[in-house]
Formats: sequence, C-alpha cells, structure tokens
Amino acid sequence: MAIGVKASHISFVAHFLGIVGAIMVLIWCISFRGGLAWEATNKNLIFNLHPVLMLIGFIIIGGEAIMSYKCLPLKKPEKKLIHLVLHAIALILGIIGIYTAFKFHNESNIANLYSLHSWLGIGVISLYGIQWLYGFVVFFYPGGTTAIRSESLPWHVLFGIFVYVLAVATATLGYLEKLTFLESSGLAKYGSEAFLVNFTAIVTILYGTFVIVTILSQAPPEDEYSYSAI
Repeated sequence: MAIGVKASHISFVAHFLGIVGAIMVLIWCISFRGGLAWEATNKNLIFNLHPVLMLIGFIIIGGEAIMSYKCLPLKKPEKKLIHLVLHAIALILGIIGIYTAFKFHNESNIANLYSLHSWLGIGVISLYGIQWLYGFVVFFYPGGTTAIRSESLPWHVLFGIFVYVLAVATATLGYLEKLTFLESSGLAKYGSEAFLVNFTAIVTILYGTFVIVTILSQAPPEDEYSYSAI
C-alpha cells in the first residue's frame, strides 16, 4: 500500500511536469519563434512543429503511455489497450515531428542527418516502432503463448525503459543544438529565450526521470509476469 501511494504521488509530479513542459515549448515556438505552420514562406515556422510534436507528442504522451499501465485503476485488458493506443499516438506524432525537420531542411536547402541529434532521433523512432510492433503482436494480437509472454515481458519492459531514456537524451541534445545555432546567429546567450530553452530541457529531463521512477516504484501484481505486459 505504501508503495502504491508513493507511486501515485510521484506520478502526479510527472503529470505536472509534463504540463509545464508542454506550455514551455509552446511559448518558445509560438511567442519567441513566430508560430507554427505546415506551409510557410518563413521556413522556420515549419521547423517549429518539430520540437512541439517531439516533446508533447513523443516524449510526454509516450511517458503517459508508460505510466498508464502501472498507475491507472483499471482492469488489465483496459490498461493494456490504453497503453497500446497512447504509444501508437506517440509514435505517429513522433514520425510526423521528424518529417517536419526533414521538410524544413529540404525546403531551406539544408543538409539532413549530419548531427548526433539527428542520428539518434532516427534510431530512437525506429526502436520505438519495433518495440510497439513487438508488443502488439506478442501481448495484444494475435498474442504469443503464455510462456513467450512471460519470458518476453521483462525484456519488453527493460527495452522500453532504455528507448524512452534515449528519447529524452536525444530531445535534450536537440535543445542544445538548436540553441547553439540561434546563439551563433545573434541570440543573446543570457536572454529570456535562451533561459526558456534551457529550462525546457531541464523540465524534459525531470519529466522523463519521474516517469521512470513512477514505474519502478509501483509494485507489480502477482500475476504480472504470467500473461501480460507493460
């Protein structure tokens, strides 16, 4: 019981940080960077979709998907479905977010895939997709045997945590890369926008940390490893 209460408190902090992070990235991209657009003469408006979709769509919704299976007071089949759907939404928005970065680069005549951030981004979204497909086939439909699910679950959980931590790290590199470009173009290093970007990165790291701590502090049901999955 104590562990459950503790986990609920930690998850509340995670939800709060997710909201704060979403607000901060929207303020940055809309108020400081000029707004969001799919098509625009100012190609920077297209790029602005990238951090918004990657943070809100991929990191935050992905984190909520991870916590949903452990924290929602629902029956296991319902939690599995919510877990699956939220991860699917995160994956789709993440793919769109990466596409907007390529779209911005292509329309601005900028090279693609030249930075560590971009390499890791492609790797993370690919691993996330593999993780989702494996989870769908083995734990949802058509579903593996009880033995396969039981043996796969610990690795599914471990791999999911690894991919999510890597996603948060990649997002942090993205903030650093973009801020470095902006400062090289004249943005004040100690200005309000620079501080906003840095603090958004810190909130992103804290959110990811509390997501992981939430699931690790939640005691698994006795039959957790018998037939289901995170």
